Amino acid sequence: MQPSTTVTVGDVSFANDAPFSLIAGPCQMESRAHAFDMAGALKEICGKLGVGFIFKTSYDKANRTSLSGKRGVGLETAMAVFSDIKAELGLPVLTDVHEPGQCAEVGSVVDVLQIPAFLCRQTDLLVAAAKTGCVVNVKKGQFLAPWDMQNVLDKVTGSGNANVLLTERGASFGYNTLVVDMRSLPTMAAMGAPVIFDATHSVQQPGGQGGSTGGQREFVEPLAKAALATGIAGLFIESHQDPDNAPSDGPNMIRLDQMEGLLLRLMAIDQAAKQ
Repeated sequence: MQPSTTVTVGDVSFANDAPFSLIAGPCQMESRAHAFDMAGALKEICGKLGVGFIFKTSYDKANRTSLSGKRGVGLETAMAVFSDIKAELGLPVLTDVHEPGQCAEVGSVVDVLQIPAFLCRQTDLLVAAAKTGCVVNVKKGQFLAPWDMQNVLDKVTGSGNANVLLTERGASFGYNTLVVDMRSLPTMAAMGAPVIFDATHSVQQPGGQGGSTGGQREFVEPLAKAALATGIAGLFIESHQDPDNAPSDGPNMIRLDQMEGLLLRLMAIDQAAKQ
């Protein structure tokens, strides 16, 4: 089975030759109220700008740097919140899955199942996600070459699901840092699936603060601009109203009050690249 060149989630479409759509939200679900506040605010911004939007947050951050790191509200609580966000705000939602046994339950509620980068070669997880019929977004592992994602893509399409997104999120570069090779974006696009650039995880400094991950959010915008200039389908940008006090990935997230201006500047690059 060949991958779909256009992947549609509700009224949001991803295609490498179309205007970019956005996957955005806080790193982890902190509470029902916080999830609704963030989803509503981002929906308003994207609606104003005409940007397709999928709300993202994680019910469990299973790969935290230390045992003491906050992980989220958990699967059962989050599924009820996701269901209500879909019903009340009319938004498609995305979240991570970490084990094959989670896929059917999570996939019965959310629209997009995301495979974390560390787990992108886990065959049983990929197959279970594919068989739900949900769109599957696979983060490219920090340890993989972009052409190695062909085997990952084939595991999903070979399991009967053509609706796959491939996401670049940086490659390990020595210790405690990542680098983005922009050649990976057209390389993965040539495989036929829509390509997403994860602008916030790409600026992580994994384990860079000892017991937690650091980051350099000042590089989110220039990297996102460079990625869009290659011609891709979408951006993944984590956002928070107070990232410096967020429970996870704060150093990478974009302040909510800066998202509108950032998206306007990114739209200009995207439009120029796709004229």
